[in-house]
Amino acid sequence: MNHRTILLTAGILGATGVALGAFGAHALRGELLEHGTKEAWETGVRYHLLHAVALLALGAWQKQAADADKVVGWTARLWTIGVVLFAGSLYGLALGGPRWLGPVTPLGGLAFIAGWIGLIAAAVSKKA
Repeated sequence: MNHRTILLTAGILGATGVALGAFGAHALRGELLEHGTKEAWETGVRYHLLHAVALLALGAWQKQAADADKVVGWTARLWTIGVVLFAGSLYGLALGGPRWLGPVTPLGGLAFIAGWIGLIAAAVSKKA
């Protein structure tokens, strides 16, 4: 995964994170409060946006490091998968989605953790 793809993904995740945050705060506010799921929605948005910013930094780092390790690409993929699984399942659950979404959330968390471990591996490699 090259730096442009990582930066494009960061932009998409950043834009969708802000849009979903605003949508939850305004258009869905009543429904989320009624179902007691406002906190779940906000947690999804927080992790969504945090990893968008992390991808932005990762893409900038990869561009700067001419011989960036393949681990950087996997870190980006894992964080993106984490957003889809973790935040996506929280959004679905907050809107009353099926119960099978509950076990999906920790899988997204594991993808986030694996991505961060990948970043550590890339940082300590000889190519960093």
